[in-house]
Amino acid sequence: MSNEEEIYQEHILDHYEDPFHKGHCPCTTHAHEADNPLCGDVVRVELNIGDDGVIQDAYFDGDGCCISQASASMLMEEVQGKRLDDVKSFNAQDMLKLFGARLTPNRQKCCLLSWQVLQSAIYSPVNGSSESREGSQEESS
Repeated sequence: MSNEEEIYQEHILDHYEDPFHKGHCPCTTHAHEADNPLCGDVVRVELNIGDDGVIQDAYFDGDGCCISQASASMLMEEVQGKRLDDVKSFNAQDMLKLFGARLTPNRQKCCLLSWQVLQSAIYSPVNGSSESREGSQEESS
């Protein structure tokens, strides 16, 4: 195993064992949950998106393999404080690059679950609101 692979494995284990913002967002404005029925991984993403379109807080919760849970932790750390436009343009390849380690196609699905849930969460306001904060921003501009 190369030094680079060892570093990635340590980084992945660090996020799995001591995840960033695992739990529930204290002031959730947007949320979504999904699973990977093939392996049983489940991820829920809860966001607090400010009126300025910036992700103030990003939390995840769920159960699953080391890859799904570590990638969710990495992603929450990555998007905390980012503008919605930047998060929307963050694609699957960016997520795999953020994760770092080479993965088989089946394991890529584990890694990409949190990214898919995040992309849905930004369009899923809570508390019965029918529009996202971004929609409100565009109307008021």
